[in-house]
Amino acid sequence: MPNNTTKLPDIYQSVRQRTENICAPLAIEDYIIQPIVEVSPPKWHLAHTTWFFETFLLKAFCRDYKDFHPQYAELFNSYYYTLGDMHPRPERGDLSRPTVEEIYHYRRVIDQQMLRLLNDINKTTDPQLVDRVVLGLQHEQQHQELLLTDIKYILGKNPLRPAYQTLPIPPQVKQVTPEWIEIEGGIYGIGFDGSGFAFDNEGPRHDQLLSPFSICSHLVTNGDYMAFLDDDGYQRVELWLSDAWRLLQESARIKDWQAPLYWEKVDGQWWHMTLGGMRKVDPNAPVSHLSYFEADAYARWTGKRLPTEAEWEVFAQQRPIIGNFYEQGWLTPIASNSPQIYGDVWEWTQSPYSAYPGYRALDGALGEYNGKFMCNQMVLRGGSCATPFDHIRPSYRNFFYPQDRWQFTGLRLAESLT
Repeated sequence: MPNNTTKLPDIYQSVRQRTENICAPLAIEDYIIQPIVEVSPPKWHLAHTTWFFETFLLKAFCRDYKDFHPQYAELFNSYYYTLGDMHPRPERGDLSRPTVEEIYHYRRVIDQQMLRLLNDINKTTDPQLVDRVVLGLQHEQQHQELLLTDIKYILGKNPLRPAYQTLPIPPQVKQVTPEWIEIEGGIYGIGFDGSGFAFDNEGPRHDQLLSPFSICSHLVTNGDYMAFLDDDGYQRVELWLSDAWRLLQESARIKDWQAPLYWEKVDGQWWHMTLGGMRKVDPNAPVSHLSYFEADAYARWTGKRLPTEAEWEVFAQQRPIIGNFYEQGWLTPIASNSPQIYGDVWEWTQSPYSAYPGYRALDGALGEYNGKFMCNQMVLRGGSCATPFDHIRPSYRNFFYPQDRWQFTGLRLAESLT
């Protein structure tokens, strides 16, 4: 996403419009559903991203700015405790008001004021303002991906299995033999290299010593994972971490944890819910909607392991950012004869989400954006079929809890060479 200030108004409008385009296929009833805590109603996403610009741009840079609504700061604050109270996350789906129409009106009003701000040449020479606008747009792109995955979960929990929209069927690709790429041991630079935008958690760039390793050119496929299922992978205690095995055995959701999320067996064949409705599982497409626990168990079953995030970055940083992203329009992982490095699925790594050496969170409320989540989560890399193309970088660090699997999450294998 370019930082050219003369283009900021156009870029702003384009990003904001894409969010509304994502919501366009929804029925009005779809906007307020929250089937699990992790999934936010689409209406909330529309309002929260707007609140972000109102709070961090308009209030900060417009003299005598008055809140659009005195209670929206509480309703649509996500996790910024330094900014005051917030409506409980598990209760976002309880709000029938403000209506969807009122939220779209809120967006229009804030957009008008943001465009006046962005067209003020005296203000857009302020680097702090420009940096915040770009951060806000990157934040909105994160929510565009969340919107798609949340919509998928909302519709996937419906027994009717309704499609989000009519989507093309990906082409059939013959099974290919993946390559194993050997990477020499040594000291490598890890983290953001200073060119363009990055979130604060992608730096500081630092040196890291890696031992020799090998990494697979392709992602693990549905067919690969079916072999794990056929070998009773979910019933073999020796493959699972302790917390994972306890989840499998004790959770009330145990019936849902016998295959990847959204998979259903119909007349002896695997089907799965997609944003285009129910489809047969393509054995050659990358497996998706796996938790870290499942990815780790599968890797252990193969005798391999998950890569560390540093290994993944070294593997990916010299390769072009091409792949199956949101813009391709499939909105599902697809099979490919070419090596799959970016797109399709976020790839679990074995690295806990923690700070790089010398990391310092941003000052003020924006310091809550990333730093405070550096505990009990795992890093994922590479982007997915729902990620906007211009949102991804080799240094991008996504992070989720090890039991999470409603995102487009999968894996590739690695192994040590020493």
